Amino acid sequence: MDVLSSAGPTGARPGGTWDWLPEHAPMPTETDLARARTEAEALLADHGVTYGTAAEHEPWRLDPAPVVIDEDEWSGLEAGIAQRAELLDAVLQDLYGARRLLTDSLLPPTSVVAHPGFLRTVDGLRLPGGRELVLTATDLARDDDGTWLALVDRTQAPSGAGYAMEGRRVVAQVLEGVYRQTPIQRLGPFFRALRQTLHDVAPPSAPQPRIALLTPGPGSETAFDQAYLASMLGLPLVEGSDLVVRDGRLWVRGLGGTEPVDVLLRRVDAAWCDPLDLRAGSRLGVPGLVRAVRAGTLSVVNPLGSGVLENPAVIAALPRLARTVLDQDLLLPSAPTWWCGEASSASHVLANLADLVLIPLSREERGVLGWTLDAAARDALAARIAAEPWRWAGQARVGGGAVVDLPGPDDEPAGGRPARADSGVGVLRTFAVAHRGAYTVMAGGLARVADGPVVSSRTGAVAKDVWVLAGAGADQPAEATESAGEVTVARRAGVGISPRTAENLFWLGRYAERAEDQARDLRVVVDRWDDFHGRPRSAGGRALAVLVGALVDPDAADDATHAPTLRELALDRARPESIAASVAGLGNAAAAVRDQLSTDTFGPLARIDRALRAERARQRVPEVGLDLGRFDDARAATAGLRPVLDRTLEGLLAVAGIVAEGLVRDVGWHLLDAGRRLERAQHVVAALRRTLVEPLARTVEAHVVDSVVLAHDSSITFRRRYPDDAGVTAVLDLLLLDDANPRSLAFQLDRLRRDLAGVPMRARSTDERDRLLTQVLDLVAELDPAAAAARDADGRRARLAETLDSIQWRLLAVADEIEKVHFARPLAARALDDPWDAGDEEEAP
Repeated sequence: MDVLSSAGPTGARPGGTWDWLPEHAPMPTETDLARARTEAEALLADHGVTYGTAAEHEPWRLDPAPVVIDEDEWSGLEAGIAQRAELLDAVLQDLYGARRLLTDSLLPPTSVVAHPGFLRTVDGLRLPGGRELVLTATDLARDDDGTWLALVDRTQAPSGAGYAMEGRRVVAQVLEGVYRQTPIQRLGPFFRALRQTLHDVAPPSAPQPRIALLTPGPGSETAFDQAYLASMLGLPLVEGSDLVVRDGRLWVRGLGGTEPVDVLLRRVDAAWCDPLDLRAGSRLGVPGLVRAVRAGTLSVVNPLGSGVLENPAVIAALPRLARTVLDQDLLLPSAPTWWCGEASSASHVLANLADLVLIPLSREERGVLGWTLDAAARDALAARIAAEPWRWAGQARVGGGAVVDLPGPDDEPAGGRPARADSGVGVLRTFAVAHRGAYTVMAGGLARVADGPVVSSRTGAVAKDVWVLAGAGADQPAEATESAGEVTVARRAGVGISPRTAENLFWLGRYAERAEDQARDLRVVVDRWDDFHGRPRSAGGRALAVLVGALVDPDAADDATHAPTLRELALDRARPESIAASVAGLGNAAAAVRDQLSTDTFGPLARIDRALRAERARQRVPEVGLDLGRFDDARAATAGLRPVLDRTLEGLLAVAGIVAEGLVRDVGWHLLDAGRRLERAQHVVAALRRTLVEPLARTVEAHVVDSVVLAHDSSITFRRRYPDDAGVTAVLDLLLLDDANPRSLAFQLDRLRRDLAGVPMRARSTDERDRLLTQVLDLVAELDPAAAAARDADGRRARLAETLDSIQWRLLAVADEIEKVHFARPLAARALDDPWDAGDEEEAP
């Protein structure tokens, strides 16, 4: 039984039919649905949709068969959701204002002042626009008789709207025929209303407000949701370390200096937002943030202190609050809830522990499912409740026991067995946003189903899109109005990128280029290995030894006793010189700047990751180290590598193309490209240094030269331009001096110089960076390929080695200077008056 709607788990009515479909729309078969699930899984991976902590990001699970709610039923729900939001807004304004609800005992004072979400520091602060509660989420479930009940209201920093929109996009693609032929209310109006409201709540002193979204960082469980929401709203994603309060205002640290922020949409719990006035020791917030709000220069959404409304005592009191505050009955009732701070409610809870969900007042404790306890555990819990009754509430089981996210201090990320899409327990999260004096409700929301009573993404719940059926023409709202006269279009003021974002873009470019260079080098070695590994004394075999030795930096070898295998150099993420490690670094950097990138960027990255994981999971083969004296099963050592290297290279080239053609040439793009150019320049120099300096026989060197130009994607030009016996002189000319060759050192240096010129300077001088780069340019300009290719009496090219070494250390120094000049960030703020909880930030939500 699907408790989410009158539709069954596959989108059908309870009898197994799809009678909500238009007459001309074909009903999906089980084969169609199976195909849609497979395609949805691939699309979600391609879009980089995840849930969980940084250490345990799990794929987001989505069943494409929708939950369907008809128009009449939704009208009642929409009115009830909007009424709850209006009521909660009135309660919030009273709790941080006149507090009549407390003095009249409509809300017992103990239930409020004992709640950790009640922040005395923000008492009396107000948002412009007349509404305090801007964004709400309410989790609903059906009771056994089909009645919708509210389980909990999310008012702190509601999550899930981004997941809902992503789910709609995916379902619209994998069930395109059904989606296009079914009249469905759209999600877009909700996000347009949210965007407009963020402008409306700006301080009066900011006619063109600058708005940002505050995130805990890419390690947050809902990092995708935050970045996706920021992208949809056109907001920069900032962390606490990106921000500073000066002169009573909030500023973002940009590369060219600080820029003001007028509105902050926060996804950090309020207590963690300011280590000065709120939770000491927090590294997620900004010291002085509360003072900026108090000064009237900053609006925070949802306002600091709104978490008090997530108090189960407030849920228990909502029916009487609605009658008193709104002079109305609740249109959308809550699940029966009893706050134990009232004697009669405590008696009821203690007498019915085995049938209730026990909800602690504080999120620092874990909720309890009473029916899962044995007699001894129930007695122990009853003693705790009797000792401190105000800290507990009991809630009736709903819809087979649906419970949403029982929080606790030791929450684990999603894992284990995922829920079935046809599970019988589910929750619908709905969203509402204050807009022009009322509340706009998202048409649908985010549904989740689970095998057990706790419906949580942490434990593998499956998400479902929610379709609200619309009448004819209702799905095409005409929201824009024509205006007479000329329309002036002006670019809105934005917030520049922070040093943290800049650094991640820079390293995104570096990791992308590093992985590409490694894939090209290893592909050439794999080809030569298959040709020559059995003939180590031949010219090709000796050239192969040179190429193999060039794969690993001898100065950076971490284990001289173990030469890495070819598969390890491709697949072992624990080896920093491997392709897999570079791809992992690329993925982490991309995730940290998701709001800066096209969603198309993540498809190739996901395909690369799948290819590498599939090859790692393939039946293990005998592996051969890079000691050419060992040839047992050597061909098996390269089996499967060439296809995965090809797929990796194809994906990396796709990412390069998306970046080149999809990003605006702003400071972020210049830094990304600078990272790529610097990495490629270093690789060219290192590759030539490792392959062309030591003494080699002429026939061996010919093989090496051919392999080097092939690895640097320059073999066609090399063959067309130079005679067959041109040798090393031609290689140096092509790969060091030819500024028209996009693989040459000269080309990289020219692009690097242009990129750095497009990056604004910060307070620190760039003289040293520019001086080093100029020295490299001079060394290249003075290089004579013929003279550098000449061998000494001992057969070495000492002059070439000296020049390449000089260029290389200067390029490394340029990279260090870029880090110092552009990415330097202040140390995390630490409070001095309360060191005892300074280490608690690991438990931050």
